[in-house]
Amino acid sequence: MNDAVAIQDLGRVRIIKMNRPDALNSMNPWMFMGIRDALNEAQEDNGVAVAIITGEGRAFCAGLDLADSNSPDPDAPKESQFPSMLKALTTFSKPLVAAVNGLGVGVGMTMLSHCDLVLMAESTKMKTPFPQLGLAPEAGSSFSFAERMGWQNAAYALMSGRWFSAKECLEMGLAWRIEADEAVLEKSIEVAQELAANPIPSLIATKQLMMDAGRAEASWAAHAKENEAYADLMGGPANKEAFKAFAEKREPDFSNISGL
Repeated sequence: MNDAVAIQDLGRVRIIKMNRPDALNSMNPWMFMGIRDALNEAQEDNGVAVAIITGEGRAFCAGLDLADSNSPDPDAPKESQFPSMLKALTTFSKPLVAAVNGLGVGVGMTMLSHCDLVLMAESTKMKTPFPQLGLAPEAGSSFSFAERMGWQNAAYALMSGRWFSAKECLEMGLAWRIEADEAVLEKSIEVAQELAANPIPSLIATKQLMMDAGRAEASWAAHAKENEAYADLMGGPANKEAFKAFAEKREPDFSNISGL
């Protein structure tokens, strides 16, 4: 475990808290590894029945840390840690509750489709900015969003790249409940403790039966296809303009790029 993720146990409930509040809990290699390790440890710990994932500060997760990508930590692993985090997330066999405490961008939104229950703070805003970056979806969301929210809601969320409120996320089916900002973690703990009062083998068996329709495998297959599309688009004209605009703190302008 590392400082990018904090762990707290409340009886049979383990809280996994993304802990880079100054960076709005954006993802870097240490965060990916921290979440992966925390989920794997909760998976193996016979005293943990339910896990909660949340963020420290005013954001849940602001997506990939682009600043870190441009100036990577020399001590961080060179290979991407995202796949191992996603594997731990999609194969976690115990109930996983998300206490969404604020802003969610990119993977900060897509990861929610792999959680069993999602409680959102009422001020939450979410977006998947892949179209504006000239890129494709990630985290298996091309499958898991459609499964969770229905085809049309998934298409709109992934293709528009616009901001969605907590109310809209609830209406689309991404969120289960909306809570007051100051109460979202407390209410998530209450729900998790209600589940955790039941025998762990029963919880695992129930989730496994729900997953046996091929959800995990389909999400992983979608992730592999997304990687191919992502690689094709990365460095293309639209993506270059998007990253240039980000560096220059302006909106991207695709109007002069042929074929777009």
